[in-house]
Amino acid sequence: MNIAQVLKQKNGTIVDVRTPVEFSGGHVAGSINIPLQEINHRIEELSQLKMPLILCCASGGRSGVAQQVLSASNIECYNAGSWLDVNYLLSKTTVE
Repeated sequence: MNIAQVLKQKNGTIVDVRTPVEFSGGHVAGSINIPLQEINHRIEELSQLKMPLILCCASGGRSGVAQQVLSASNIECYNAGSWLDVNYLLSKTTVE
């Protein structure tokens, strides 16, 4: 399943791994903010969220690192890249 399909079906949880300051400057509606530096300490919390996790950040770098960490813990997740890309995909899925 690809990210667009997950978003269209409203499956999963969108997790923004940017800093709280970045997140407060704009984010995907309904997403939660768990900064990359907290990911290792919040694995248990993340494993309780609705799967799969759709990870985003500013450009896709930090969400890629988060994906590696979470995948190593057997958590189903996808690197969606920039939060702006996720917003774009959501706008496409709601129009159709």
